[in-house]
This record gives sequence, C-alpha cells and structure tokens, in this order.
Amino acid sequence: MRSTLMLSAVCAVLALSACGEKPQDKMGIRSDQPAQAGTGVAAFTEPGWKAGDHDSWSNHLKARANYGMNDHQRAPK
Repeated sequence: MRSTLMLSAVCAVLALSACGEKPQDKMGIRSDQPAQAGTGVAAFTEPGWKAGDHDSWSNHLKARANYGMNDHQRAPK
C-alpha cells in the first residue's frame, strides 16, 4: 500500500513537471529587423543580393520561386 502511494506520488510529480515552460523572451532572435536586412554573414549571402535592399530581396525570392524551387516545373511528365 505504501509503495503504491509512493509510486503514484512520483508519477504525479513527473507528470506535473512536464507542464512547466521556460520563458522564451530574448533568445537571440532579431525579430525587430526585416528579413531583407540579412544576417551579416557573407557565407549566407547570394551573389548579386544587397543586404537591406527590398527590391533586390524581392527579385531573388521571385527567381527562387520561379526557377530553382518550383516543384511543378521539375516534375516529370
């Protein structure tokens, strides 16, 4: 009887500990900057794209959507 009570208490503590959540503020995400601002790392920059230029950003996204990343154009017929 005592071991059953102890086991249920341990299970209850483990179940309730899973309900906790860590705070998710200021985790290094720069959400206050627009996407076209870039990361500042040259390794992630495509040639021809200028960081901070919205028109350049839009043109590169359109090019990716139309040519390189369009599954409908790549699908075999």
